[in-house]
Amino acid sequence: MAETASPPDLPPLREVIATHRLGARKALGQNFLLDRNLIDRIARAAGPLAGHWVIEVGPGPGGLTRALLAAGAERLIAIERDRRCVAALAGLLAAYPDRLRLIAADALAVDVATLGSPPRKLVANLPYNVATPLLLRWLTEAEAFVSLTLMFQKEVAQRLVAMPGDPAYGRLSIIVQWRAKARRLFDVPARAFVPAPKVTSTLVQIDPRAEPLAPAPRAALERVTRAAFGQRRKMLRSSLKTLGLDPGPLLDAAGIAPTARAETVDIAGFCALARAYAAAK
Repeated sequence: MAETASPPDLPPLREVIATHRLGARKALGQNFLLDRNLIDRIARAAGPLAGHWVIEVGPGPGGLTRALLAAGAERLIAIERDRRCVAALAGLLAAYPDRLRLIAADALAVDVATLGSPPRKLVANLPYNVATPLLLRWLTEAEAFVSLTLMFQKEVAQRLVAMPGDPAYGRLSIIVQWRAKARRLFDVPARAFVPAPKVTSTLVQIDPRAEPLAPAPRAALERVTRAAFGQRRKMLRSSLKTLGLDPGPLLDAAGIAPTARAETVDIAGFCALARAYAAAK
């Protein structure tokens, strides 16, 4: 397994991991990617980095951080909660004092959309256990980012890009595609990570829309999709009863057949349903 090329005076990643005893912690969703070709490919997938503030979440020992700097990131902010990894990144900070900034914190507690200034690009091999909550939070301020190039479990990636009629289509598909265009770039096999996870990973490119796909109050959209997909095998006239309102008038207002099932309704349809629900409430 090849390692990321190191600038002068920086030890190889494996040496950094050994020195700082960076055994990956399952509780933190850690799996370290050391393969140089894959790391460089991820950095390239983010597109031109010069002139942008680049934000990385969960740098770990700094493999992707090094690749982003080598790829032209002039202003890079890395967010890391593991104190061991914070210490391990000291060498990178010393090597790039004017280009790299490290925030020692939980990314869930950081308002990433306020870091640096536009234009921002977010690039990360996300910890599996917080990947979806992080993405949903960032998309509440989607306009703050030019793009998000993120690694997910393959099954999550499939849900992000799924279309109506696809078995993977659900609430996550709708909320993400409502605010952004998402596409799968390439898969990364488990053996590329240390330790190897039990799943394949997928890099996804997410490009925020200038405006949501269709008008809808976010809270209402989340509420109706939760009700609809909570009982996805049922017709909407039944599954939407959990909203506490008569589904009939809501479906009529949205132009959706009461016999339709959630997996067949497109995003615009759910937005219409959310508007009707908000109006009724």
